[in-house]
Amino acid sequence: MPDIVLPEEPEKDRPLRDDIRLLGRILGDTVRSQEGEAVFDIVELIRQTSIRFHRDEDEGARRELESILNSLSPKQTSRVVRAYSFFSHLSNIAEDQHHIRRTRAHALAGSGPRPGTMAHALGAARKAGVTSQQLQEFFATALVSPVLTAHPTEVQRKSILTVQMDLARLLSERERGPMTAEEEHANLEGLQRAVLTLWQTAILRGSKLAVIDEVANGLSFYDYTFLRQMPRFYAALEDQLRAQDPTWTAELPSFLRMGSWIGGDRDGNPFVTAPVLREAMRMQSTRALNFYLEELHTLGAELSLHTRNVSVSEPLRQLADQSPDSSAHRKMEPYRLAISGIYARLAATLRELDGKDSARNAVGTGKPYATAAELRADLDILDRSLTVNGSAALARGRLRHLRRAVDLFGFHLASVDLRQNSDVHERTVAELLAFANPEIRYSELSEDERIELLLTELQTNRPLASPFADYSDETKSELAILRTAAESRARFGADAVVNCVISKTDGVSDILEVAVLLKEAGLLRPKDGALDLNISPLFETIGDLRNCAATMDRLLSLPVYRRFLESRGGLHEVMLGYSDSNKDGGFLTSGWELYKAEIALVEVFAKRKVRLRLFHGRGGSVGRGGGPSYQAILAQPAGAVQGSIRITEQGEVIAGKYSNAEVGRRNLETLAAATFEATLLHPEAAAPCSAEFLATMEELSGHAFAAYRGLVYETEGFETYFWQSTVIGEIANLNIGSRPASRKKSTSIEDLRAIPWVFSWAQCRLMLPGWYGFGSAVKAWLAANPKDGLARLQAMHRDWGFFRTLLSNMDMVLAKSNIAIASRYAELVVDPALRDSIFSRIRAEWQDSIDALLAITGQKALLDNNPLLARSIRNRFPYLDPLNHVQVELLKRHRSSDSGEQIARGIHLTINGIAAGLRNSG
Repeated sequence: MPDIVLPEEPEKDRPLRDDIRLLGRILGDTVRSQEGEAVFDIVELIRQTSIRFHRDEDEGARRELESILNSLSPKQTSRVVRAYSFFSHLSNIAEDQHHIRRTRAHALAGSGPRPGTMAHALGAARKAGVTSQQLQEFFATALVSPVLTAHPTEVQRKSILTVQMDLARLLSERERGPMTAEEEHANLEGLQRAVLTLWQTAILRGSKLAVIDEVANGLSFYDYTFLRQMPRFYAALEDQLRAQDPTWTAELPSFLRMGSWIGGDRDGNPFVTAPVLREAMRMQSTRALNFYLEELHTLGAELSLHTRNVSVSEPLRQLADQSPDSSAHRKMEPYRLAISGIYARLAATLRELDGKDSARNAVGTGKPYATAAELRADLDILDRSLTVNGSAALARGRLRHLRRAVDLFGFHLASVDLRQNSDVHERTVAELLAFANPEIRYSELSEDERIELLLTELQTNRPLASPFADYSDETKSELAILRTAAESRARFGADAVVNCVISKTDGVSDILEVAVLLKEAGLLRPKDGALDLNISPLFETIGDLRNCAATMDRLLSLPVYRRFLESRGGLHEVMLGYSDSNKDGGFLTSGWELYKAEIALVEVFAKRKVRLRLFHGRGGSVGRGGGPSYQAILAQPAGAVQGSIRITEQGEVIAGKYSNAEVGRRNLETLAAATFEATLLHPEAAAPCSAEFLATMEELSGHAFAAYRGLVYETEGFETYFWQSTVIGEIANLNIGSRPASRKKSTSIEDLRAIPWVFSWAQCRLMLPGWYGFGSAVKAWLAANPKDGLARLQAMHRDWGFFRTLLSNMDMVLAKSNIAIASRYAELVVDPALRDSIFSRIRAEWQDSIDALLAITGQKALLDNNPLLARSIRNRFPYLDPLNHVQVELLKRHRSSDSGEQIARGIHLTINGIAAGLRNSG
């Protein structure tokens, strides 16, 4: 890019400016050398004109920009889009490295632990008088689980991600001490090669992703971050606990664990089948076992201890004696002999479970391990022998991390959730019942009648399914999936599949239907009162959230169900849907109904004496429950985080959080620290929310709900406006996921998935799901409370974590919106009257929402209280905005007769670049 002109920043941010300038200059040189001076000049002209339009909404700049873009050939357009898209990617890399730099700077300066770290959380606990016993009890029952999901707007190609990681490594090299002239030259050449590779690599996929491709993409993050960084997290935490309390000697339970929906989430995805789940589990297992084998190989090279110099324990001696390693060179090296034997057994395990041979041949044959616990037991023998024989320091290195990894990842790597829509479960159960008893018309039964019938089925071991019945393909597929889940648990361990999520839960029968289907696969056994999986109802719509507590109360009152629940340790998981509740009721109402639902669930579970675990179905964008995880967890109502939480991690957010090892570990630690603090030090518990605040929020939500529903669902022509003013149609055809954008073949907003709904509004820079209705709500509240209404809202922002977090997230969304650019997308609407009537409402609500936000927070401008994000926007948006302008022009051509493959490809390139620039758009 041309010389980057960035606004003045604090001195501490100078390295970030330098990195952005360096990467921008290298990209500019690459564009010039690869595409010629003319393309380089066009890129710069568009940037300057876009800045004028962005700053002033200058009509002259608009006309000039349109003229420039209209004059570009499809090939030139593609080059321009790629230049700006890659600058967004490069800016992301520079910012991530700067976060790492600042974290290290604080550590080197001896600063106190920062919020979001376990050191800070433990320090706060000590000050609050939390005892060692309380800490041990927390860790004994805690569960913190980020759950990776694939979805239809994930735009990051693995090939691009690999080059970006190389760029991050090279930038990091420049930071870690003075470089010689030769080293600096080599580093610069490395950066240039990486940027050139980026330029010459296709940003887009050539074909649509299959589910197995998504599994492979998800597994790459285990190589980048999880397999190595999670054991390091535990080691650091144990050391911190022992430093705080020297009597603490126990190893921590593995409370921070990974989950996945990739390969098991079949809600609306017909491509997730039993063979796909089976292959996904095999791929996961292979990744885990190969990692262990590589670590064992390296560990064997490290532990060259000779019996002349060390003593060993008797169990270690027995391991060495059992080893098939007959090398004379290792005859007196018992640790190497023992590790060779462990390696041989693990290689045999890999061959038995996954049908694969290890990369390095074992020294001999070994008996496969039956369970990961057997492998861990052998590693524990190494650890104890080293520890008691004067080599504890050696046990604290690679072996310590490997033992933890085996405990964390087992032979399955990550627990795969099963998810399906309740409608499918209903049809499947109805078909099974109809064949077993033709007189039963399940779909015609009332809810009470269904519950009674299902409870009867749950008290008999007799299966419903018959091998002689010719069931529908859907029913066959559902039964096959559950049987494959049972096979996976038997093959890879009980943690391979632990949770069964029910989308669109709206009644007790939806949950009991799943219990009946689990019985068909042997995952629920009436005679033993055993239930092998957690049944997790997902409440998604506003109506379902309002009724969820009553549904769970009735469910937990059923003795038959409670008996099975006892086999799950008396714990029940409930999943809350942020995405669909937002699409259903808007940002403010969704947030409020979720908060109220949590309060009501906490009360019901306490009354029924059942432990509650909440599973938060959050997306990357604020419109789907996104935003900073630390603040979001701490803003939960008292009792909602009872030492355990699961949270979905989706789409481009996964790459942003976990492709860089240091950034990834920090994000994992943040989840753990927030859960720890919310459980043991919950600020809301100390200062309960006042009844005044609750009543005010209820009124605000009512006004916001009416405004949002009035626009989206009650305005004639809004569906047409949405499809014409956004890239939703083009997103539906982009090769970025295996799942269809809509649940049905229709254009209705009701059928559209929440993910592309939010993603589309982000692309046109309106971000409507993240703020619409707030301005109307505040205006109505102030009109009804002119005397002290604003003071009340300001007090809520000051004293209530929930409301403060809500407004902070909205602040971020509004700052990323751009009404001037959005106005250009509005021009794509064919009917001028429809366009003007709807966009004028949106513009007015946008301004009202900003005015209300500033008045309540006391800020003079958006993001006054978030300088880091404000800096990010200032740095990147002059280079992001041109992508929007190009996208508008390409959409015009695409929707006219002047369309073709290059135009469609250009649109897809802009979608990728804008998503990268916004970072949390899906």
